[in-house]
Amino acid sequence: MKLFATQNWMRALLGSAAVAGALSVTGCQIDVGGQVLPSPHYLEDDVQYFAPGPEFKLTREAAAQKKFNAEQRLQALGAPTP
Repeated sequence: MKLFATQNWMRALLGSAAVAGALSVTGCQIDVGGQVLPSPHYLEDDVQYFAPGPEFKLTREAAAQKKFNAEQRLQALGAPTP
C-alpha cells in the first residue's frame, strides 16, 4: 500500500513539473494589472516587410473607365474610335 502512495506522489510531482516546464517554454500572452502583454519571445520573431502599395487601390479600373468615357464622347461627336 505504501508503494502505491509513493507512486501517486511521484506521478503528481512529475506531472506538475511537466506542466510547469511546458508553460515556461511556450510563448503566450499574459495579463498583468489589466494590461495584455506579449510573450517574452516576441523580439525573436522574424520581421516581415510588405512594401507600401498605391494609395488608390483601383488605378487600373479608373483608367479603364476614363478610356471608356473618352471613347463614348468621341462616338457621340461622330468621330471614329481608334
